[in-house]
Amino acid sequence: MTDEYAVRILVATVRTPRSAQEISRRFGIPIAACYRRIRDLQKVGLVECKERRLSREGKRVSFYLSTVKNAYVFFEGSRLRVKFELKTGGADQYGNEWHDIELNPDEKEKKDDEFEEDDES
Repeated sequence: MTDEYAVRILVATVRTPRSAQEISRRFGIPIAACYRRIRDLQKVGLVECKERRLSREGKRVSFYLSTVKNAYVFFEGSRLRVKFELKTGGADQYGNEWHDIELNPDEKEKKDDEFEEDDES
C-alpha cells in the first residue's frame, strides 16, 4: 500500500468509478502497472469492479471504485502503520487493527514495471 501507483488508484476511484485506461492516462501510471495494482487492490478488498460497459470499439471495459472510506497512516521511527475503514462500515481483510507495512518496495517489481513500460512504447 506504500506504492505510489496503488495510492493514485485509490485516490482516482474514491468517488467515481474509472476504467484502468482512464486512471493510467489521467494519473500517469503505465497501463500494465495500473492493471497489476488494481488486481492487487481487488485481492485485499480495497477496490471493486462496479460495472462493465461496452466501449465504442465494442470491447468490455471494467470500471473500478475504491471501497475505502478512510485510511489512517501512522509513521513511527522507520515504521509505517496503516488501518482502513471501508465504505461498507466493515474493516479491511486484516480487521480493525493497525498493520505494519514494508517500506522497501521489491526491486524486482520495479524492474518489471520498467521493462513493461519499454514494451508498450
